[in-house]
Amino acid sequence: MNLRQIEVFRAIMITGSVSDAARLLHVSVPAVSRVLSHAESQLDFPLFERIKGRLHPTEEARHLYQEIEQVYRGVQRIDRLTHELAERRHGMLSIVTSPSIGHILIPLALARFHQKHPEVRIHFRYLSYQLLKEYLLSRQSEIGVSILPVDHPNLTAAPIAKGRLLCICPPHHPLSSRESITPRDLGPYPLITYPPDTPFGARIEQLFIKSQETLQVAMEVGSPQNACSLVDAGAGIALVDEFSLQAWPKASFVVAPVSNAPAIIADLVYLRTEPLSSMATSFVKELNNVLAERGLAPPADT
Repeated sequence: MNLRQIEVFRAIMITGSVSDAARLLHVSVPAVSRVLSHAESQLDFPLFERIKGRLHPTEEARHLYQEIEQVYRGVQRIDRLTHELAERRHGMLSIVTSPSIGHILIPLALARFHQKHPEVRIHFRYLSYQLLKEYLLSRQSEIGVSILPVDHPNLTAAPIAKGRLLCICPPHHPLSSRESITPRDLGPYPLITYPPDTPFGARIEQLFIKSQETLQVAMEVGSPQNACSLVDAGAGIALVDEFSLQAWPKASFVVAPVSNAPAIIADLVYLRTEPLSSMATSFVKELNNVLAERGLAPPADT
């Protein structure tokens, strides 16, 4: 199939008819019909069945459409990237982060940065671990902040923040008077926790395994923010990271550190082959200030 045939095929799949596809492409109905007929002739199998005046895709067409959509999404990513690279020449800051640190800490730093650089266009997203790496490696973003170790030969990662694993519980819970919590303390109480195949869920599961304690699960949720909402509503207890807790200064729940839990390190991540732009450097300075004010800056030897 050539590009024109792919374009016509996709338009028919989207609209469901030759006439609507013609309108979408701003061409005549006979032109669309000719391209479709030629494509089916070349392929030697039908792409559509004609039932009661409507076109219904064959099984082959559905498989083909899935592949074509992947190509179109790639083209859209390239188009978006070229626009962002052009904007960067005129003042742009593009940041991707883990959700926990991106929920409140990054916005605080961005607000300060924007006050000093109102002319700079800012792109900010918080993403899953894999997408964060993809955005940096494809140059869709210049800098990232990740609470998971980023191991890739083309990326540099430097500690920028250090937080604790914390237990949160309702005010009248039996653990609410403890100054610190151990996995053994949590044993009798089912937790609001996270799927074990997620990075944060795996972290908590390993904590219990190393302590030779059994993790009891009351609920599985998608993020520490979900867990905070449930605990604040009195639904149970949970373990969350200290970065996520920054968004809950007026919560009703009680907070206690988890004893002997490994620190949670957030890394500043960027391409190894390219120095940070002046805008990125200015933002990192604001972020460092925010983290220091909240006691989340890593020690000098981290």
